[in-house]
Amino acid sequence: MSTGQAGAAHGANGDSHWPTAIASLAVGAGFFALWFWLLPNWLGFQVETAGAARWRWLAAIPSVLGFAVALRCIWDFGWTGHGTPAPMVPPRRLVVVGFYRYVRNPMYLGFAAGWIGLWVVFGHANAAVIAAVAAVALAVDLFVMFYEEPTLRRKFGADYDAYCRNVRRWWPRVHGWDQP
Repeated sequence: MSTGQAGAAHGANGDSHWPTAIASLAVGAGFFALWFWLLPNWLGFQVETAGAARWRWLAAIPSVLGFAVALRCIWDFGWTGHGTPAPMVPPRRLVVVGFYRYVRNPMYLGFAAGWIGLWVVFGHANAAVIAAVAAVALAVDLFVMFYEEPTLRRKFGADYDAYCRNVRRWWPRVHGWDQP
């Protein structure tokens, strides 16, 4: 398993971390551009600041924190995993650093917290949106169980099995897992 030292400029076999870290950040920037620039306009999100609506801005806190978690995970995919979040250029090394020491899917959880916070800020947290979020969450869970995990198990074998035994899919650990 990869332990990924943040200060190291080269991997164990001498390859540089920078190209994949930059590629991963470019893919992440594309995701963030989609989330922040295109989707709000397509969905007709507008911010209200009058009356009780100004309290919705409190939801910006978990939103920013969630997107920060996702951004850190994108960085870890590039720096430690030597890949990107995009399936065409997946990480070549198992990423078990940062938030991945606490929960197996922190990028999904970060994006979920970020988006839920934005829906509250923009005033779109209603029963239909909650039902849609629940449907998307179920679809993501099924995708993770039936595609991502089997793919990772084939690619990383016993290291991934040990990781799964020690780190839960969706519910974070209190203390990060330090693999042997």
